[in-house]
Amino acid sequence: MNTYKDLHLWMLIPMLVMQLGIFYDYWGDFTDNAWSVHIHYVTGSIWYFYLIIQPYFATHGHLAKHRTNGIIGMFLAGGVCITALSMLQRDIESAEDAIIFPDEFGPFQSWFFYGVIVVEIVMITAFGYAVIMSIIQRKKLEDHAWWLISTVFLIMMPALARGVGNIQIWIYIDEFPNIDIMAMLLLAAYKYKKIKHPATYLAVFVIVFTCFLEPLGKWEAMQTFLKTFIK
Repeated sequence: MNTYKDLHLWMLIPMLVMQLGIFYDYWGDFTDNAWSVHIHYVTGSIWYFYLIIQPYFATHGHLAKHRTNGIIGMFLAGGVCITALSMLQRDIESAEDAIIFPDEFGPFQSWFFYGVIVVEIVMITAFGYAVIMSIIQRKKLEDHAWWLISTVFLIMMPALARGVGNIQIWIYIDEFPNIDIMAMLLLAAYKYKKIKHPATYLAVFVIVFTCFLEPLGKWEAMQTFLKTFIK
């Protein structure tokens, strides 16, 4: 595990990017946010924090703490998934409100929120799969570590995209968050020699999939499906 001796320092970068991305969207209207938003923000932030302290414990002689916190972390990962799913109803409501009050949503039309739901379901599924694979491969330390590291890039998009949206760049440079996250993923994969790892392939797939948000959101059959099953 000497390869990952300084990983905890590198994990500060995605943590900072995520917090900067979500800062205005979350803290700007803090008191107006629903309970599910607060819980998801807290669980997601703690998950990123865990991905800083866990590599430190594992590589600096605190294996007992690493194992104990690992068990807690798996419980936390479930919370990240469940709270993310609980917020999809908010996107349905935003999609409907964007039709009734288009001026309040600026460049974000109704289809945008349906597209967000689709890509977030894929992200959540991929995140859960990566966590499960990290448990299955817990005795293969290199693989265990990389599956968990990959989760950073699987769930960064919503936070970063909200930050981009709030400075009204999305409509002009709608791929900016994807390019940013892809660059961080590939740099990390190159540094830790995991370019050809299944977790890297999964993260690349999810990042590319988010580029299809618009056609997915405008697909009427998909809109009907989401309204039927999420409501």
